[in-house]
Amino acid sequence: MLLDHRTYTVRVGTLRKQLALYEKHGFEVQKRHFGEPLAWLVSETGDVNTYVHIWVYENAEDRNRRRGALYKDPEWLKSSR
Repeated sequence: MLLDHRTYTVRVGTLRKQLALYEKHGFEVQKRHFGEPLAWLVSETGDVNTYVHIWVYENAEDRNRRRGALYKDPEWLKSSR
């Protein structure tokens, strides 16, 4: 099993806007290729300008295959501009 832990940092005061944009334009496309994330987290204390995604893959080959498919998905390409 491979866990892909990603922490994203946004400008102060923009977290809600960033999450709304991601939910609207990116999250469903990623879930279509990656499945449900193990975790999608925000903090209420400490560094409140970050959020975390944890995706689970069988191994590095599975991760590469799924990410390769995502990068060919027209909906993802449109949303990532």
